[in-house]
Amino acid sequence: MIRRISTRQWAFHRHAWKSVNRTLSSGAEAKLAGASIEQGSADKQRSESNLPVHDVAIVGGGMVGMALACSLAKLPLTNHLNIAIVDSNPALQNGQSIKKETPPDPRVSTVTPATRALFQDVGAWKYVEEHRHAYFDRMQVWDYTGLGYTKYHARDANKEVLGCVVENKVLHKSLLSCLQDSGSQHKLYPLRLSSMHLEPASASSHHGSLAKLELSDGNSLYAKLVVGADGSKSRVKELAGISSTGWKYSQNAVICTVEHMEENRCAWQRFLPNGPVALLPVGDKFSNIVWTMDPEDSLNRKSMSEVDFVKEVNRALDNGYGPRPKSQSFGGASPFSWLTAKNTVSADDCFEIPPKITKLASERMVFPLSLKHANSYAKKHVVLIGDAAHTVHPLAGQGVNMGFGDAFSLSNVIAEGIAVGSDIGEVSLLRRYESDRKPANLTMMAILDGFQKAYSVDFGPLNVLRAAAFQGVQSFSPLKRNIMSYASGEQRFPLFS
Repeated sequence: MIRRISTRQWAFHRHAWKSVNRTLSSGAEAKLAGASIEQGSADKQRSESNLPVHDVAIVGGGMVGMALACSLAKLPLTNHLNIAIVDSNPALQNGQSIKKETPPDPRVSTVTPATRALFQDVGAWKYVEEHRHAYFDRMQVWDYTGLGYTKYHARDANKEVLGCVVENKVLHKSLLSCLQDSGSQHKLYPLRLSSMHLEPASASSHHGSLAKLELSDGNSLYAKLVVGADGSKSRVKELAGISSTGWKYSQNAVICTVEHMEENRCAWQRFLPNGPVALLPVGDKFSNIVWTMDPEDSLNRKSMSEVDFVKEVNRALDNGYGPRPKSQSFGGASPFSWLTAKNTVSADDCFEIPPKITKLASERMVFPLSLKHANSYAKKHVVLIGDAAHTVHPLAGQGVNMGFGDAFSLSNVIAEGIAVGSDIGEVSLLRRYESDRKPANLTMMAILDGFQKAYSVDFGPLNVLRAAAFQGVQSFSPLKRNIMSYASGEQRFPLFS
């Protein structure tokens, strides 16, 4: 039976598209909803405490926060800024040990060509190339019914690759190395943010109004702009009184590293009755598994023996749950072959069987899945980026790329503000970043949420429609190229924009 989409979820989609249309058509700056930042007492003058003052305080030194710091350090108009990074993660102080001889970590990201270009612009990609990474130039997507499939080739979009899979710790270390070698003014505070409020302008100070951040050790600092890059449970968002819209999916993701006999240069994704399973190359003979399923199933598969788990993965990736799609390479034809005028299919376009997994190469990790979007990205002296602003389903690997897009967009807006003499904490300036990123983020979120719902239903007629969609994309080259361009980050919006 088809699950009904809740009224709350329909409301989100209605809100999403209205926000996109409103932002694109008018570019008007809406007033910020929610509680304002607590006003500090004017009696507590900054001169009395002599606390450090930074131009930008980035709360959260993960991948997205570090990408912002690197971009600010690179741009000519922002490389003089004094940056504070507030994060208690020991990896920022001690560095992460990355040994090529050890199996890849199960926490990876699929970096799109657009994100790779941004990394190259700030000088961070050369550090990524010093460590393990895996480019892929093909992708195959199909579902368990065996009625249809789609093959994507980089050459069909005049590209060398479709993406690159990199361990998160490699991305993080590369960004940290890039920042350390930049010569920029930055200081790490290995602490947590306790509270935050706005200090009014003082006659004895030339800084104007500032945000005051109180840290977990009892000390404080000031900043003209506070950037919340502290994840889906953002303390900055909470203290700024910014609300969110979203819901939890009744799904968990199981991730792990696996090993196979031959090297893999293709990304594979199969949609199963309870969610998709993806096999992503991570270098050598290793691949990463991202398997979405019911919470109860995820706990069972995390606890089962390694031998049984490997069997389950191979079953999920091959002919378990349903038959393989037919193509000429198997002596048959798709039920939807009438969608194409071609009488034959090239060997490259035929359905391929994923490499067989031989062993588990890492621990199995389980994460709950959710969709969440901040109703506002900016308030006076405060702005959100990455998971602090939005979280999405991992089925297309777009979450971290959306966050990187936020970081580089914000750095450009800050540079534009400095060029015209604006206060970088003014909400009117920060709204320009929100106007740039919110439509694109909401569009991607709506698409991913729609996919999640469409492929979470096991119903005969709908199965046939989904299979026809796969085969339609496979047969219609302009549509396939458009999808690849959008997924690679080169198009901000889908459908031939």
